Amino acid sequence: MIGHDDENEKVHFKVADRRKFNADGTLREGVVLDRAPEPKRPEQAPPPQPAAPPAEAHSAHEEPQPGADGIDEDAEIPGAEDPASFVNFLSTLATNAAAALGAMPHPATGKRSLDLESAKYWLDILGMLRDKTKGNLHPQESRLVEGLLADLRMQYVHLVRATEEKLKAQAAAKFSGDEILGKK
Repeated sequence: MIGHDDENEKVHFKVADRRKFNADGTLREGVVLDRAPEPKRPEQAPPPQPAAPPAEAHSAHEEPQPGADGIDEDAEIPGAEDPASFVNFLSTLATNAAAALGAMPHPATGKRSLDLESAKYWLDILGMLRDKTKGNLHPQESRLVEGLLADLRMQYVHLVRATEEKLKAQAAAKFSGDEILGKK
């Protein structure tokens, strides 16, 4: 800069050591550690619930009750709002599978198309992910994986069967019985 003397200006930095432990592993002076979270106790089966009264007997101010498996159906999945969450990752994979099955426009091209080979790939990825994360997911995340996989697999099987039927019908229309038997 014009008229600015860089040589006389000195930059000062203050370095603060925020480590909690000394090099030998002992607690530094004046440091207070937060309490460690209590270890999770193994889940126990919920006690049997009495039969529910008719639906109209519930009052409007009651909290939603957990489902038969003890999981609140309306509760949010932890971290679902985070763009890098497991739920959003599953959504990306399921979107690719659905696009390959022609259920929705492809995210990149914006066009619907049927690509059974790609659909099988995405279904295999979802299945592998389900197997590798078994026992490590929030119960609702686990149900989400299972539900997505079941729905997409059903659609895949339906489309494979429809494609096979269409191919059979085309082959039957193309060749007559005499041609197949060699009488023509």
